[in-house]
Amino acid sequence: VQLQASGGGLVQPGGSLRLSCAASGVTLDYYYIGWLRQAPGKEREGVSIISSLDGNIYYADSVKGRFTISRDNAKNTVYLQMNRLKPEDTAVYYCATDGPAGSTWLGYNFGSWGQGTQVTVSS
Repeated sequence: VQLQASGGGLVQPGGSLRLSCAASGVTLDYYYIGWLRQAPGKEREGVSIISSLDGNIYYADSVKGRFTISRDNAKNTVYLQMNRLKPEDTAVYYCATDGPAGSTWLGYNFGSWGQGTQVTVSS
């Protein structure tokens, strides 16, 4: 499984970004993809999950109503649309899926990771 995250950048508070996670070696029709983030000096935290296994979508409370996760099966890509961004959203964002010896969030195991993309929200 290979995951390639992209789309990060510098944006002003209140702005928007769309992150992409392109998958290879796995068909997203049968997998789940999560977005997790890690800010400097903080632990990694879950942001959102989209699961083809059970049809569920989850969001962390801190991003509900602002972020939207979606999937394009034809492109084997998952997106995270981030609106009304806040300085506290600043972090490296990773996409991840199942894999060995991973960490868990909401009962989903994340052991295969993309390289991360930096999101900075600042004026």
